[in-house]
Amino acid sequence: MRSSVLWLVLLSAAATPAAGQDYPAREIRSVCNFSAGSGADILVRYYSDRLAKLAGKPVVVENKVGVQGNLATEYVARSKADGYTIMITPASSTLAAARHLFKQLPFDPDRDFAPVTTLAKLSFAIAIDAKSPIRTIAELTEHLKKKPGHGHYATGSNTGQVTGELYKEMAGLSTVYVPYKQATSALTDTMSGEVDFMTYDITFLLPQARSGRVRILAVTSAARLATLPEVPTMAESGFPGYNLTPWWGVVVPAGTPQPVVDKLAAWFNQITASDETRKFLENLATDPFPGSPESMAALIQIEIEQWGKYVRLAKIEPQ
Repeated sequence: MRSSVLWLVLLSAAATPAAGQDYPAREIRSVCNFSAGSGADILVRYYSDRLAKLAGKPVVVENKVGVQGNLATEYVARSKADGYTIMITPASSTLAAARHLFKQLPFDPDRDFAPVTTLAKLSFAIAIDAKSPIRTIAELTEHLKKKPGHGHYATGSNTGQVTGELYKEMAGLSTVYVPYKQATSALTDTMSGEVDFMTYDITFLLPQARSGRVRILAVTSAARLATLPEVPTMAESGFPGYNLTPWWGVVVPAGTPQPVVDKLAAWFNQITASDETRKFLENLATDPFPGSPESMAALIQIEIEQWGKYVRLAKIEPQ
């Protein structure tokens, strides 16, 4: 009996390094929480393409859209813990904020995932149709207060909802939140006047602003963006203390072998450190934010508490 138990222990110990050495042996699925063409999709596809080159195997992006990112997050949580399903995600939203925005989650942000590394941090923004005469947040607030029910706003993520609801609370508005699955649909409705403004990540909004579709009135970060130096922050727009700076990271299902997690972390940090990625992120008004499995795990705990404060301040009722 003792020899059998010892043999099993030795087999287990030997298998762990092999898991990292042989990985990957086939294609990897990279799950995206949001729709094709969204800011999230752009970033996920960029990192997935570079990961494929380093790993020497295809990395196939799968967009699983719904419930403000929860559909994809649950899918990853239920996937096999072998390193062949990964999620490149705005973790401050899909993990930390989600805990406070939903009464019941089909996954546990703490127990169901193994953090790999952080990638980047960015700002969200409030934008309107570029043809509108409105030029500032103050003018938008004045415009909304003249409308029955204070109008409508569009978003498709947890961070977008907190962005909009925090603005509403601080401005004394009752504007109706309209959730969207597709960022392009929210853009279309903003440009047509179906909704009064949209709250989306700068990765998606920046190209729309450059092409003349929307006008960005303010960003949610603490400081102005180097890419948009003329656009004020929400704090500068009359909302002191307003600071939302979400961040991106990589997770895999809990129980994924540590050598696989470490190999993925090394690859992703190598991608983030490249000049090509720095320029890519800079073009999207996004900053590199490398890390480690340990630093990301600690950050998630800090962010769960921080986003709870944001949600309470915005007086958002969990769904």
